[in-house]
Amino acid sequence: MRRRAGLLGALSLLALAAAPVQAQSADFPPKKTVTIVVGFAAGGAADMAARVIGKKLGDNLGATVVIENKAGAGGNLAHQYVAQGPTDGSVLLFGSVGPLAIAPHLMKVGYDPIRDLAPITMGVNFPNVLVVHAGAGIRSFADFIAAAKKTPGRLDYASTGPGSASHLAGELLDDMAHIDTVHIPYKGGAPALQDLLGGRVTAYYSTYSTSQQHIDAGKLVPLAITGPKRLPQLPGVPTIAESGYPGYNATNWYAFVAASRVPRPVLDRWNAELVKVLKSPEVVAELNRHGMPPAPGTREELGREIERESAYWGRVIRDRKIVMD
Repeated sequence: MRRRAGLLGALSLLALAAAPVQAQSADFPPKKTVTIVVGFAAGGAADMAARVIGKKLGDNLGATVVIENKAGAGGNLAHQYVAQGPTDGSVLLFGSVGPLAIAPHLMKVGYDPIRDLAPITMGVNFPNVLVVHAGAGIRSFADFIAAAKKTPGRLDYASTGPGSASHLAGELLDDMAHIDTVHIPYKGGAPALQDLLGGRVTAYYSTYSTSQQHIDAGKLVPLAITGPKRLPQLPGVPTIAESGYPGYNATNWYAFVAASRVPRPVLDRWNAELVKVLKSPEVVAELNRHGMPPAPGTREELGREIERESAYWGRVIRDRKIVMD
C-alpha cells in the first residue's frame, strides 16, 4: 500500500509539473489578436509578403492576424518595438537583413539583434534590382557607371532607409566601382518608388515585386541584379558581379523573429506554423510571382544566418570604411 501511495504521489507531482506546459500549449495561438509588425511603409515588398503570409496563417489557425506597419530608421524602430514588446508570442516581427545584420555596425540602435530578438524562421530570400526612371537617359549598367564617373557626387539613389539592404547595395558598388553616388533614404519601398517614378531621384536598388509593374510598363529600366544569379523574371538583366565586379553580392531577405523573452515552446510552435504556411502551394506561387521565393527553415538555421550576415556586412563596413551619410 505504501509503495502504491508513493507511486500515486509521484504521478501527481509529474502531473502538476506538466500542467503549465499543457496550459501554455492550450493558449497557442495566443487568445488575443496576433500582430505581425513590418518595419516599412505599407505598399512595399515586406508589407506585401507579410500580408500574403499573414492571411494564410490566420486561415490555418482560425485566428485574427493583423499587419502593423511601423516605419522609420530603416526598420530599426520596428525591431526595437518588438524587442521590448509583449512576451506571450502575440507579436511577431517580419524582420529584415538591414536591422538584423547591417544597421548595428553603422549606428547606435536600441536593441541587440542576437540578445533581444529570437529567431523563428527565414521568410523570403532574394536579390534586389538596380532600376532607374525611364527619363534618366540611362539604358544599361555600363551607362550608370559612366554617368556616376562623369559627375561624382551627383547621381543619387533611393533606399528603404539607413542601414538597409538597398542602402548597403549602393555603398558596396560605390566602393568596388570607385564611384561616388548620393544615398537618399526613405521609410520604405513605396515612398522610394513614388519619388523614383516622379523623377525626384534617379535610381533605386529595388525589390522586384516593388518595381515589377513599372518595369513592364516601361517606366523603369532594370540595369543589374545585386545577387549572385540572374532573376528568372528578368533573364536578360545581368548581375553586377558579371558586369565587371566579381564578388559583388548584396542579397535581401525578410525573416520572422520575436522578443527573446517569449517562451521557447511558443517560439517552436510559431516555427512549425510559419514553415507550414511558407510551404503551402498558394503562398509559394504568390511569393515566387513577385520574385521573393520562400526560404523556410529551422530556428537554428536562421540564427546562424543572422550571425553569418552580420559578420559579412560588419567586415565589409570596416574594410571599406563605409560610414553613414
